[in-house]
Amino acid sequence: MALSGNGIQSTQELLDAQSHVWNHLFNFINSMSLKCVIQLGIPDIILKHGKPMTLSELTHSLHLNDAKSPSLERLMRIMIHSKFFINVKISQVEETDGYWLTPASHLLLRDEPSSMRPFALVLLDPILIDPWHHVSKWFKSDHDLTPFLTTHGRTFWEYAAQDPRLNCFFNEAMACDTVLVASVITGDCRNVFEGLKSMVDVGGGTGTVAKAVADAFTGLNCVVLDLPHVVAGCEGTENLVFVAGDMFEYIPSADAVFMKWILHDWPDEKCLKILEKCKQAVSDKDKKGKVIIVDIVVDFQKEHKAIETQLFFDMLMMNVASGRERTEKDWAELFFAAGFTSYKITPVLGLRSLIELFP
Repeated sequence: MALSGNGIQSTQELLDAQSHVWNHLFNFINSMSLKCVIQLGIPDIILKHGKPMTLSELTHSLHLNDAKSPSLERLMRIMIHSKFFINVKISQVEETDGYWLTPASHLLLRDEPSSMRPFALVLLDPILIDPWHHVSKWFKSDHDLTPFLTTHGRTFWEYAAQDPRLNCFFNEAMACDTVLVASVITGDCRNVFEGLKSMVDVGGGTGTVAKAVADAFTGLNCVVLDLPHVVAGCEGTENLVFVAGDMFEYIPSADAVFMKWILHDWPDEKCLKILEKCKQAVSDKDKKGKVIIVDIVVDFQKEHKAIETQLFFDMLMMNVASGRERTEKDWAELFFAAGFTSYKITPVLGLRSLIELFP
């Protein structure tokens, strides 16, 4: 038996507790190893090779010094453990193994339409990593809205507006995620858009969702509303236009307002203002439209890993954007406070749900 501050515990309990602490302390190594794999372009190299690659082949393709080969093997070993690659037996005679892709590493390919490569690179950029070192300082601050502001002296949105590299990274990250969302909602959720003649995609970035919806539903005219530096240079089509504006000030009238990953960026009082503008937009001129929201509903799925990732996103919102992820109860309170009468939640997007909101 061993003595701890909380009383007597078995040696095994203490060893398990130590392992638990270590696993959490070292979690960042998974993220940084993943970033390295992306920056080296390993998934693309293996795919281009067309079959499993041996360690020596991978070392050669990366133009690495042979002395780095053992270190590369260690990097690939942890990525295999994390299920980003698998070991495949190439030759039974020589007992040679090769590295091959998994579904997760396919999402890291440069040319994969749903690639999460831009998303990973922006989240693991020093600009977004540095604020995590200042969270405790932020807790003791009486003024700063986020640890990001504590660290950089400006909000994330201000930083992105003034830094073309971060703005580009962020837009690419949102666009790549939106490709997958767009394919799901225009395929599995077609009924949500049937009968609509007009839709405004609020905070729609470079228009990935709006373009997909406009293409999938002839006769549906789409407007993308976003900040001037976001929509600058974006070209519309016959049934798609880009409008520079501020969702807190005005949302154009339409049969439906669509928002993907917008409300989780903001605290309740800001969300209330956005939702009130949405209600005006879909109720204008005696319309009875709706608001379509893609966002996380915490605890709606009870599987542990899903909830853990949702809580990760909640902490990210606290750190970067002053927003939060919400439970169904939290969402309902916001919806009814904004004057809506009913809502429907459909969990069709993995960690996120599609929410239909009616005035």
